[in-house]
Amino acid sequence: MDSSKIVTQQNYGSQLKNIEANLLDFLAEQGLPTDSVLVSVTERVNVFKNIADVISKINDEQKPRSVYISKYIAAVASGLFDAALNYLWDETILELRKRVSQYDISYFYDNAVNSPEKRKNLNSEDDLVKVNDSELIEGAKKIGLISEIGYKHLDTIRYMRNWVSAAHPNQNEITGLQLISWLETCIIEVISLPLSNGTIEIQKFLKNIKKNNISDSEAKQIAAFFLELNQEQTNNLASGLFGIYTRLDTTTQTRQNLHRLIPYLWNRVDEQARQQFGIKYGRFVANNDQTEARLALDFLDMVSGKSYIPETLLSAEIDSAVDNLLNAHRGWNNFDNEPPFAKALETLINDRGEIPLQVREKYVLSLVEVFLTNGHGISHNADVIYRSLLERLNQTQAVMAMLSFNNTLIASKLQHSLCQTKYKELLQMMKNQVSAPAIKELINEIGNYQGPMHRLKEQSDLKKKVDNMRKIIW
Repeated sequence: MDSSKIVTQQNYGSQLKNIEANLLDFLAEQGLPTDSVLVSVTERVNVFKNIADVISKINDEQKPRSVYISKYIAAVASGLFDAALNYLWDETILELRKRVSQYDISYFYDNAVNSPEKRKNLNSEDDLVKVNDSELIEGAKKIGLISEIGYKHLDTIRYMRNWVSAAHPNQNEITGLQLISWLETCIIEVISLPLSNGTIEIQKFLKNIKKNNISDSEAKQIAAFFLELNQEQTNNLASGLFGIYTRLDTTTQTRQNLHRLIPYLWNRVDEQARQQFGIKYGRFVANNDQTEARLALDFLDMVSGKSYIPETLLSAEIDSAVDNLLNAHRGWNNFDNEPPFAKALETLINDRGEIPLQVREKYVLSLVEVFLTNGHGISHNADVIYRSLLERLNQTQAVMAMLSFNNTLIASKLQHSLCQTKYKELLQMMKNQVSAPAIKELINEIGNYQGPMHRLKEQSDLKKKVDNMRKIIW
């Protein structure tokens, strides 16, 4: 090998300094700012020292199509770390969309999108652009394309991309080690992540029920696969099958297959997930989607689940109002967009009174999510409303709120300092809502925890107490 072509760490520095000098000279000649425009060469060298090892984790088949990784490296060389983070996120989202489309696009939409109104307009791979990044990574987690740990990492990178990268005007600094670490995370958790065995089996199962005619005996054999699923996988699969059953383009043969299979799965679906099927029926009725409502009723009749149908449309109204608020909170310009939807939810609660059992947990967890903020700042006009609604929670609902750290999405938020501060505020508010000494003691223990708050749910001693509390309160 020609020794003159061997790039050493020292050469990285000198070459990057030449690039910087030429670029800054040009900016100065044009009368443009040159201070605080580029990241220091030292930080750029930290990326280039590690880039080869990290890039080697991408297989040779994927590398030629990784255009945004090339742009990431070019941005790093130029000293534009904020732009590099933006390109890294673009590559991650592009790859995640590709994986979703190759899996089962309809099944993904059924799990990723809560709103029936929005779900109606999502049919093909082309519609993936209508799904925001938050929905994309959460939906990918639900169907098993990324792990729970991967979800947490990606949610953090998404947060950084939104508030530190070139996606927003800012003066925040990103270090080279952070940037290379995020690249490695995206490669390991998405770009080069092989599908788990459980995810592959669900994919085969979905293809099978749409393609073949399944007999009663075959259904019993196939149903043995349900025993291998954990609770989250079971609930998500049931939600996906409900979506398939109630879609207008589903064939008669597929529905007949589901008639034979779903009763075996239903026995393993937990109570909270079952409540949601009744809510979905209610939303079809509220939206005057008559055919979908009839199919949803058939589904519930098939599993003897008509008791989960809400007595009134209030559950469906609250469910819809909560979805509208979450969409505003998770989207762009949330500080401006949240207050009207928060006010609409408050008005609904004021007018109708008690929170129905069917939407109780979703309502509480969603209220906690928006109260914790997006980690970047507080929507003050909405925050006043959230506090008012939280202060009206009864003891059971207050316990749900304080134990919300067990929820994957809430746990991910607790990686950010502002969300941690808001969660501690929440604990104090909930302490005033409960009377039982055991609950107050548990609140104090959670509040005094000194470790990383996003890992609260992993503490074995605390987990036992939480499980016991859930059995008592729920």
